Amino acid sequence: MLGKQSIQFEKRPYIISSASVVGSKEAQGPMGELFDKAGYDDKFGGKTWEEAESILQKEALEIALSKAELTKQDLQMVFAGDLLGQSIASSFGMAGYQLPHVGLYGACSTCGLSLTVGSMAVSGGFVEKAACITSSHFASAEKEFRYPLAYGNQRPKSATWTVTGSGAFVLSSKPGKKTRAVIEGATVGKIVDYGIKDSMNMGACMAPAAADTIRQNLEDFGREPKDYDKIITGDLGEVGQSLLFDLLSEKQIDITRQHMDCGIEIYDGEKQHTDAGGSGCGCSAAVLSAYILKKIEEGIWKRVLFVPTGALLSKTSFNEGQTIPGVAHGVVLEYYEG
Repeated sequence: MLGKQSIQFEKRPYIISSASVVGSKEAQGPMGELFDKAGYDDKFGGKTWEEAESILQKEALEIALSKAELTKQDLQMVFAGDLLGQSIASSFGMAGYQLPHVGLYGACSTCGLSLTVGSMAVSGGFVEKAACITSSHFASAEKEFRYPLAYGNQRPKSATWTVTGSGAFVLSSKPGKKTRAVIEGATVGKIVDYGIKDSMNMGACMAPAAADTIRQNLEDFGREPKDYDKIITGDLGEVGQSLLFDLLSEKQIDITRQHMDCGIEIYDGEKQHTDAGGSGCGCSAAVLSAYILKKIEEGIWKRVLFVPTGALLSKTSFNEGQTIPGVAHGVVLEYYEG
C-alpha cells in the first residue's frame, strides 16, 4: 500500500495485448479507424441487445488473444463486468471460455476496477496471465436504466450517450512480444455521494468521485499534475469535465493542461448529436485499447493516469428515490522501455 488508497506494484504487470470492438456510431466518430472491429448491425448477429453485448465481449477477447498469439488455455483467470443486472453480458459472454471467472461491478469505472484487481493477482504471483474485459451497449443500457428506445423520449443536453463497445486486455507477469504498457500502480476509489438524483446527468454524479481519486493519487504518489503526460477520465463528458475542474480548483489542483475525457473524445458531438458526450463501461475500455495504449506504446506519452468513473445506481434505487453515488478507480500506466 502507498498512502491512504493506492497500491504500487513491486512486480509490475504488463499489458501484452488488447482489443476494442465497437458499434456503428462509434465507428463513425473521430477514433473510428483505430478500433479493431466495428459491427454495423448493432445486435452483432444476436437476437437481443443483451446478447449483442455478450458477443462484443467474446469478440474483443478473441482478438486480444490472437494478437498475443495466445489461446484461452494460456489464461488462468478472467476479470469481467458490465452495466447490466447481475452482469449478464459478462457471465453469458464468458461462459463458453470455461475459465475461472471473477465478476466485477463498478458501473462505468469497471475497466479501471478490472485492471486494478487483475494487476493485484498478477503482481502477487497468483496468476501468470489474466484477461480484463468490460462492455456496454447503448440500447441495453437505455432499457436497463432509462427508457426503452421505442418510447422516443427527448434527452436533455446534460445526458451522455452510452457507448456500444468492449475492451479486452491481457495482463502478464512477463513482457510479451509486443508489450503495450506497464502498470505501475493504482488508486482504489471511494464511494462519493453529493446527493445528486438526476440519472440524465451522469457527469455531475461522477465528477466528485473523479476529483477525489485524482487528488488522492497525487497525494499518495507524491506527484503533481505535471508528472503525468495525461490524466484521463472515462465518462464525464462536457458537463462532468467542467465540474471536475471546479472541484479540483478548490483543492488548488489544476489539471486542465493534462486532462482528457474518453467520453468527449469518442464522438463528434456536433455531427453525431451525442449531447454531453459518451459514457458506459465500453467507453473508457475501447478508447484505452485503441488510442491511449497506442500513444503509450509509441512513447508519445510516458506516464498516464487513467481514471474511469462510475455512477452507482440501479432501477430499484432510482425508483425508490435514492441518490446516485459515484466511484472512480485510477490506474497508472507507463511506457515499456524493453
